[in-house]
Amino acid sequence: MSYEMIATLMFSSMMLMLLTGQRVFGAIGFIAVVSALLLWGDKGGYDIGFAAAMKLMKWYPLLTLPMFIFMGYVLSESRIADDLYKMFHVWMGGVRGGLAIGTIGLMVLISAMNGLSVAGMAIGSTIALPELLKRGYDKRMVTGVIQAGSSLGILVPPSVVLVLYAMIARQPVGQLWLAGVVPGLMMASMFIAYIVIRCWMNPTLGPVLSPEDRDIPRAEKLRLLRAGILPLVIFAVMMVPFVNGWTSLVESSAIGAGAAFLAAVLKGRMTREVFENSVRNTLGITCMFMWIILAALAFGAVFDGLGAVKAIESLFTEKMNLSPWMILIMMQLSFIIMGTFLDDTAMLVIVAPLYVPLVGALGFDLIWYGILYTITTQIAYMTPPFGYNLFLMRAMAPPEITLRDIYASITPFVLVMVLALILVMVFPQIATWLPDYIYDK
Repeated sequence: MSYEMIATLMFSSMMLMLLTGQRVFGAIGFIAVVSALLLWGDKGGYDIGFAAAMKLMKWYPLLTLPMFIFMGYVLSESRIADDLYKMFHVWMGGVRGGLAIGTIGLMVLISAMNGLSVAGMAIGSTIALPELLKRGYDKRMVTGVIQAGSSLGILVPPSVVLVLYAMIARQPVGQLWLAGVVPGLMMASMFIAYIVIRCWMNPTLGPVLSPEDRDIPRAEKLRLLRAGILPLVIFAVMMVPFVNGWTSLVESSAIGAGAAFLAAVLKGRMTREVFENSVRNTLGITCMFMWIILAALAFGAVFDGLGAVKAIESLFTEKMNLSPWMILIMMQLSFIIMGTFLDDTAMLVIVAPLYVPLVGALGFDLIWYGILYTITTQIAYMTPPFGYNLFLMRAMAPPEITLRDIYASITPFVLVMVLALILVMVFPQIATWLPDYIYDK
């Protein structure tokens, strides 16, 4: 049997395992181990799995993963995120669509605290959505706002997904996080611009708050402003030393986790329950990502041994005579198709052994491609009929918001994200300028 046929059989077997409902890391790891044992016998098969585990344990930047996840859960469980939304509610309520704009701002800051889109979705649907509906906002408008805003969690640093990509692509986590800053803020600005234009054209979509709701003493406004700025202070305390080269990435993550913990203690909200929930959730998510990375490394090692990447490169460039850009666009389309039934980590782990080396062989920047992958994943999250975020929204939304409303709400935001993806593809400097500038210093 040829190596190309073996690689095809591995890939199809893995997809079949995933369709049976097995856990992602279990399906991928099982196929990797069985393939290694069949190809190279007992010693070779065991060595590949052992080498992958050792590589994972020695990867120092992985320590950032539990630190940032813990920071996000502390800020969420201690209700510091609630203060943030109250600030936006008071200060933006006098603008058409102001609460929707504030919700996008909330999502950006939640992303900077947690790095997971699920956290943004949970906070947005429990804190922002009831308030927006109560204030007369159009239900389709606000449903789309929360879904689109929560997707920023995997792009705005500290993105947990980019940590996973960094491990698989063997790229610096710090550069990837910095590469996500400008595209993430650009996309958030594009969402806000869309909200402003739509509410200017149709004021009933995002009405101004009543004078009674806005009649709040200045002292209370200032108190809410101070409370809402606290997450920004924590983020600055964490990132400024790293950007200036005073601390390493791991040290900055520890500073961020410690600052969040201290803020919760000083506000009197670090109860035993908050601490236990934060630690338990941090442990669960960290272990899940470690198992996924371990399975991906083992699967990738087998693929490297087979030479599958070179075979696929030859197929596209020599036999099919496709240009590098055509191949890249086909990759992005495949992510969108897979995103209808898989989450971001599963997509990355499944295709990374093929795509990442191929992208490098085609001459593209792997830091830039990491941002392309992330934006494409965001689009896939919200693409009907089976987008990941669509069903999360349905599970968390009140009964009056139907699945049809959710599908209809997301179309304009998907178009905005496609425009952002095109801009980053045409102008790679949007993603590469900041990491190049910081690291050149």
